[in-house]
Amino acid sequence: MENTNNLLITLNAEQMADAIKAAGCAVTSIEHDGVVRLHSASHGIGFQVLWGNEAAPGQYADLTLSCPLRVQGGELPAGLLAEWHRSKRFARVAQHGDFVVLEMDVLVAGGISETHLNINLQLWTQMMGQFFLFLRNFTPAHDAAAPAVGAPAVTEEESVPA
Repeated sequence: MENTNNLLITLNAEQMADAIKAAGCAVTSIEHDGVVRLHSASHGIGFQVLWGNEAAPGQYADLTLSCPLRVQGGELPAGLLAEWHRSKRFARVAQHGDFVVLEMDVLVAGGISETHLNINLQLWTQMMGQFFLFLRNFTPAHDAAAPAVGAPAVTEEESVPA
């Protein structure tokens, strides 16, 4: 059984970078205006850590893992985002103009173990892989006999420090 005396109640960039590495991903830290931004990739597509509520300087009670993708070649097929949300629990997808963003929140307020954090990162990389597969194989649920709809291409969006 895990020692509960060592609960993480906030996260900093170093702890989050270690968890990303433990999930098998490389991570790059970029400091901008005193805030460390973390960038990584899974399945060949980049993602970033968006810090949430700051509990103390450089210490955060929550964060969002975010993978913005640019939609090329038109609109997403009707029902694509709704179908994802019907079949998945942990990661959400939103469309913002020409972008589709896969996101997953990580909450540490109240305390979590390092193991729990590592499992969240493993879950995130699994959700990314499942989402990319979902985009490639999407077929509208209303007509199971219909051939798979070729979803518009999605490409990794290069993020620029705000």
